[in-house]
Amino acid sequence: MQLHELKPTEGSRNQKRKRKGRGVGSGNGKTAGRGTKGQNARSGGGVRPGFEGGQMPIFRRLPKRGFKNPNRVEYAVVNLDSLNRFEDGTEVTPALLVESGVVKNERGGIKVLGNGTLDRKLTVKATKFSGSAKNAIETAGGSTEEV
Repeated sequence: MQLHELKPTEGSRNQKRKRKGRGVGSGNGKTAGRGTKGQNARSGGGVRPGFEGGQMPIFRRLPKRGFKNPNRVEYAVVNLDSLNRFEDGTEVTPALLVESGVVKNERGGIKVLGNGTLDRKLTVKATKFSGSAKNAIETAGGSTEEV
């Protein structure tokens, strides 16, 4: 079989949609496939998501733990050793870090951490710096700037 010979299986396409409640001859007349009586037969009937027939639902049975801070800022983390890819004297900006693929996106900001060693003289611009990263960059002869 070749790619140009592929075709959908017989009967899988062009099926007319079922028109509910349009007379006995349609096969979906009268109760329109809902059966007779009961909660699901009524208009607007049915139960909410997570309803377990009156049994205590799982989201109420399970214990609640901890606190999620809605204002927490997630920084994209950059370590010193990944800054060694840039030439001496380069101005490393968040846009350059994204462009070179060091971080995926700069949405929450970029924090530079002091993991590894830096052997280039760079001007680094980021949202935040750890103390050790700041020291290492300045020791290497570069400078830091918080954006």
